Amino acid sequence: MAVARIDLKALRFNLDRIRELAPGMRVMAVVKADGYGHGLERVARALAAADAFGVAAIADGLRLRAAGHHNRIVVLSGPDSAADLSEMHRLRLEAVIHHPQQLIWLQEDRGTPQLRVWLKIDTGMHRLGFPPERAQSVYRQLQAMSSVHPEIVVCTHFAASDEFNNPLTRQQIETFTQVTGGWSGEQSLANSAAFLGWPEARKGWLRIGGLLYGLTVAAGHTGEEYGFRPAMRLHTRLLAVNQIGKGERIGYAASWVCPENMPVGVAAIGYGDGYPRAAPSGTPVRVAGVEVPLIGRVSMDLITLDLRAVPDARIGDEVLLWGPELPVERIAEQVGSIAYELTCGVTRRVLAVENGR
Repeated sequence: MAVARIDLKALRFNLDRIRELAPGMRVMAVVKADGYGHGLERVARALAAADAFGVAAIADGLRLRAAGHHNRIVVLSGPDSAADLSEMHRLRLEAVIHHPQQLIWLQEDRGTPQLRVWLKIDTGMHRLGFPPERAQSVYRQLQAMSSVHPEIVVCTHFAASDEFNNPLTRQQIETFTQVTGGWSGEQSLANSAAFLGWPEARKGWLRIGGLLYGLTVAAGHTGEEYGFRPAMRLHTRLLAVNQIGKGERIGYAASWVCPENMPVGVAAIGYGDGYPRAAPSGTPVRVAGVEVPLIGRVSMDLITLDLRAVPDARIGDEVLLWGPELPVERIAEQVGSIAYELTCGVTRRVLAVENGR
């Protein structure tokens, strides 16, 4: 059985490191997508010192309240319908407001207590948010609504903050600054990537997701390079060690040919567990502490490994797919993805075990 060991101490360490690097800033711990695949409730318990939690859905807010958390909780896409507002009032959730239809629902809302809102301005990503020319009028409109808490946070989202030389991020920061100049409300610009590459975006509220899990999406880099600790260690065991002859083919589609007589390992993990099917031959895996290449296609339950570097490998030896000794960013690069997708993709079939309570 595949096991994902979640290091709670690493989560707390990473939150402390954010505070160390940005003293005086408020930290929203983004725990959407089941805590980036690490488990919503366990992540929230480890990060209880955060100033707020960021979630993608009201259902996640319900889970956090049911687990006893009293932190501020921000629904990052806001209400999807007028009916959502009553649940947000009941659970004391906060809403990111980004669309004119949401203003109509808020205008008609009579719920209590007052709803805390985050006004999103589209400074260049063109996904969610009000255009800059409308931002001031929307801000005043929200201030005038009796159902809205008077303390409004103004935010934006960057399109390319993981590209530290891309001028778009600086343009977005300048647009945001021009639009909000003179406003009294709190601000939120930086996500994890912007936190690393754009210090001028560290204002007010920091919305930190990947870095809390020790992950980065900066190409060619790992979270550890920036002083953060990976919180997930995904591993399994060797099920078999087979001696395969020169010229024999391995796995589905017989896509990999043995260049010599060699030992081939079979490990108990596959795309049914969330290990990426797109991982090509040569993707690094560690067997008994030694790095070896994956060979052949990833199947639903199994992978095959070139064990020539560990000729003494035996059934039951540990197989590490990613973790502190093998950064998940390296695997993501092999499959043309990002670390976030890989950790979020770990399925319920994998046994989650907590370390460092």
